[in-house]
Amino acid sequence: MSSDDMVVHVDGRPVAVAAGVSVVAALVLADALCTRRSVSGEARFALCGMGYCQECRVTIDGRAHRLACQTACRAGMVIATGAGEAA
Repeated sequence: MSSDDMVVHVDGRPVAVAAGVSVVAALVLADALCTRRSVSGEARFALCGMGYCQECRVTIDGRAHRLACQTACRAGMVIATGAGEAA
């Protein structure tokens, strides 16, 4: 961890990330490659990387349906994927 790194929490696990990276990058670093489940139970994850598909929706600091690809990490941020539940 360098002096420019910070810690965010992904599904309760601390993850060190570089300043300025997106939440979706933190999810990849945390090996959390399922942001949510479809109604049929299919695992979903970021697809387009620009917010159009909305497959990267997560809960950030208690606020649901935030786009992980469009949100920059902040120190202490709490990210919940909801991967274990149907959407």
